[in-house]
Amino acid sequence: MSRLAARFASLKTTGRKALVSYVMAGDPAPHVTVPLLHDLVAAGADVLEVGLPFSDPMADGPAIALAAERALAGGTNTLKVLDMVAEFRQSNTETPIVLMGYLNPLEIIGYENFAKHASSAGVDGLLLVDLPPEEAGELDVVLKQYDLDPIFLLAPTSTDTRIQHVLNQARGFIYYVSLKGVTGSAALDTTEAAARIAKVKSQTSLPVGVGFGIRDAATAKQMGQVADGVIVGTVLVQPFGEHSPEIAHQMAVEKIKELRAALDEIV
Repeated sequence: MSRLAARFASLKTTGRKALVSYVMAGDPAPHVTVPLLHDLVAAGADVLEVGLPFSDPMADGPAIALAAERALAGGTNTLKVLDMVAEFRQSNTETPIVLMGYLNPLEIIGYENFAKHASSAGVDGLLLVDLPPEEAGELDVVLKQYDLDPIFLLAPTSTDTRIQHVLNQARGFIYYVSLKGVTGSAALDTTEAAARIAKVKSQTSLPVGVGFGIRDAATAKQMGQVADGVIVGTVLVQPFGEHSPEIAHQMAVEKIKELRAALDEIV
């Protein structure tokens, strides 16, 4: 059983919801990331989603796009992110890690080379925003070889055909995008999102996590009541563009504690 499957199964047996925390690797400097990951886990994060900095993001809002720029300016690249994961794994072998990014760097590195290094570092899953399931077959063969789970996105605009396509290919969990927009949008309609999440859950045994627009205890609790987990990113990343790394670090930790407490109120 993969680390992702084991973590979601463990949470389900205790009736708890997964809290997935996103950070941009290398933002604002490489040495910041690993200590932050450890502290987010200590604060209550169940799964770590680590952003691969990329120069031309298409799904990321301003806060995460700027975080990628800071990370790239600081010298972080995809292979250096894998080094960060390996460093984290020296003292944490249990918390699942999913990398989130874009296809272009993998094309340059090579699927086999990337997957080998990612698996060796301790990565559990991979979400490539711009790789649709219809075109993921070649990469998925390599991911299976190295026991890496492909994570796919579903959105409010996903057709029934697309939903089935994703459910047939995904492993680990399903990432449901709660709104029509980029990360950090304030346009979350929790009622509509809840209905669509319930529809997806009725068709799969995979856990469903919901992200984009989760920013506080109230939205986390509302979405956690219908999903298996919530994914939070922008509110963790944005402080790094507005405050010192030390202050931003503490703000991210406090936000995870707030969201963990809210999710734990769900009966």
